[in-house]
Amino acid sequence: MKSDRYYMQRCGVLANAAAAKGESPVGAVIVKDDTLISEAMEAGKSKNDITCHAEIEAIRSAVAKLKTNDLSDCTLFTTHEPCLMCSYAIRFHKIKKLVYQNTVKYLGGISSSMPLLTTNEVPPHWGKAPEIVHLT
Repeated sequence: MKSDRYYMQRCGVLANAAAAKGESPVGAVIVKDDTLISEAMEAGKSKNDITCHAEIEAIRSAVAKLKTNDLSDCTLFTTHEPCLMCSYAIRFHKIKKLVYQNTVKYLGGISSSMPLLTTNEVPPHWGKAPEIVHLT
């Protein structure tokens, strides 16, 4: 079984590729049963669409590949703490585990005054908050 650091290294490669394209340096991958399901890099500037954060792009790809909105058997790895927008998508799709590397200064889904990734104040059908691992 591959380690969290193994998948985070792939996120780093994607983040560097995003930065080389003039995007924010963020990369994300989704894993199910130790198999890489999807990967994405930040694309908001190149696609001229603020919703194209790496985490959301990876979720979109995983949903299409698995043909389900239920990602409760999946882990999301990302170079940066998900923002509130991405946190909403993570909770909605019931991702069971989140592994991230860098905290963010504003509007993080864990560290901000609106901790969407850790609160129980969400619609009941979303289920419980994901396990969160902060790799340093």
